[in-house]
Amino acid sequence: QVQLVESGGGEVQAGGSLRLSCGVSGSIFKTSAMGWWRQSPGKERELVATIASGGQVVRYGDAVKGRFPLSRDNAKNMVHLQMDSLRPEDTGTYYCNLESFLQSLNYWGKGTLVTVSS
Repeated sequence: QVQLVESGGGEVQAGGSLRLSCGVSGSIFKTSAMGWWRQSPGKERELVATIASGGQVVRYGDAVKGRFPLSRDNAKNMVHLQMDSLRPEDTGTYYCNLESFLQSLNYWGKGTLVTVSS
């Protein structure tokens, strides 16, 4: 059973930083794309960033480009989202996602709450 466990959420003032991490059980991590999505009350879930299995290709949502670098550590089965220059509109629940194109599998973490106060 593949499990995704997020950590690093919390409350911060506008302009501050947080670092979200997601740990994944199982060898499927190394051959899977990883990503972060977020959802705010009353809004649809939106893409934050995704990273290919080898780490060479990273795609960002328009709202976070230039502020939220995404990286992965395949030796430790971890993915990290560094969130800088946070804004109140970044508030929401952030979900870690694993997508295996080889096995046609998709998994989600339970989410971690990020609150940015003005």
